[in-house]
Amino acid sequence: MSNIVVHPVIMAGGSGTRLWPLSRAQYPKQFLVLQGNRSLFQQAVTRLQGLATADIEVSAPQVVGNEDHRFLVVDQLRELGLEKSSVLLEPMGRNTAPAMTIAALHSAESGADPVLIVTPADQTVTDEPAFKAALQDAVRTAATGAIVILGVTPDRPETGFGYIRSGKGEGSVLSVAQFVEKPKLETAERYLAEGGYYWNSGIFVVRASVWLKALDLFRPDIAGATRTAWAAKSTDATFIRPGKAEFQAIPSESIDYAVMEKCPGGKDFDIRMVPLNAGWSDLGAWDAVWQVSAKDGDGNAAVGDTFVRDSHGTLVHATSRLVGVVGLDNVVVVETPDAVLVTERSRSQEVKHIVGHLSGSGRTEQNLHRQVHRPWGWYDSIDAGARFQVKRIMVKPGASLSLQKHHHRAEHWIVVSGTAEVTNGDQVILLTENQSTYIPLGTVHRLANPGKVPLEIIEVQSGSYLGEDDIVRYEDTYGRAPK
Repeated sequence: MSNIVVHPVIMAGGSGTRLWPLSRAQYPKQFLVLQGNRSLFQQAVTRLQGLATADIEVSAPQVVGNEDHRFLVVDQLRELGLEKSSVLLEPMGRNTAPAMTIAALHSAESGADPVLIVTPADQTVTDEPAFKAALQDAVRTAATGAIVILGVTPDRPETGFGYIRSGKGEGSVLSVAQFVEKPKLETAERYLAEGGYYWNSGIFVVRASVWLKALDLFRPDIAGATRTAWAAKSTDATFIRPGKAEFQAIPSESIDYAVMEKCPGGKDFDIRMVPLNAGWSDLGAWDAVWQVSAKDGDGNAAVGDTFVRDSHGTLVHATSRLVGVVGLDNVVVVETPDAVLVTERSRSQEVKHIVGHLSGSGRTEQNLHRQVHRPWGWYDSIDAGARFQVKRIMVKPGASLSLQKHHHRAEHWIVVSGTAEVTNGDQVILLTENQSTYIPLGTVHRLANPGKVPLEIIEVQSGSYLGEDDIVRYEDTYGRAPK
């Protein structure tokens, strides 16, 4: 008997609002390292790669993500040694049903019919063996042609999740009687008391052909439009891009609304649920982060350089300096170099109002961190004033910035560590630690790292305008120069 071939599909889109200020639109929560040394995205990938067993073969992951986050995805996959993964880039968000469909179409191109495990990239579990066992049961059930969803065993009357009402079943696999919308508190309390209700985890397991058949039946408009966009795809290095105009024409819909909620009670598809009791959380707000964090005897969770005294049930997350907390109960404090959040833990969902205010005010704190990640490394704007700006810049080994010039600023570069290859007009020079150079206004230039260790420099900009849009690119490794 041949093995069941599994294609993991990681949904890595996201707007970066719910865990502000640590998450931002250009660095959403799935790419954050909240505990340990791996991001939520990396944890999701690793969990699925660990499912392989005697009868289950796991392929390299497919990641469905946002064009703006493509280099974050590639960098974090590279850290896991998974450079051969497929990265499918959505030109704009169209919800989860089209995203799952392009993954299914990609999986089916080889003529095979693998089992897809479709999971969000921003969830966490605390009991990995229990997660693995539940998902293996789901894979074996999906291999027979069923559509399977993981239902989380609830431990509180949660109003922020949709619910699944289970039916009868054998062993660890149950039938699905009904999908239920997010309930009011009284209804959620009743669900918990009655039993038989589970949180909808958003983790789906199904053969590629079964998903495409179900979408053809229930939402032929989405199925047809997504096939059209996929047929117009282009490939660039590790990136696969559906046709932009064609993708924009796809109706926006979730997996649940498009297919799952139409299946129970019908004769067309066998829909099943596997209960998941593995310390699951979707980390939908800072309160959820506190719930899954390690705590002291007073229920305080702390990350970074912190001092917590006479406090109870607090979450303190420091990223760049000492944060001291005295006499606070059930409060969240999150510090970043350019923004600080302080909120009652029970109201942490309301951070979205701060993000909305920042966006409406034309500010940048909802979009970018002070440290901005780029495909070649990162830069940190450490000081600024009238007609000057100071940046700390890190360039990865073998990477380079674009060949460019500026109309309104000159730059001074000082090498802190590593070796810099500097193109400055007609000259190309090498600079090492403590050496420096000057780039006059309007001069075509480039910074590259020819070495095997990260290059760090201090850049001092001076001029009448210092915006990031004052760049004329001539050549670029990452496809950002005009063609």
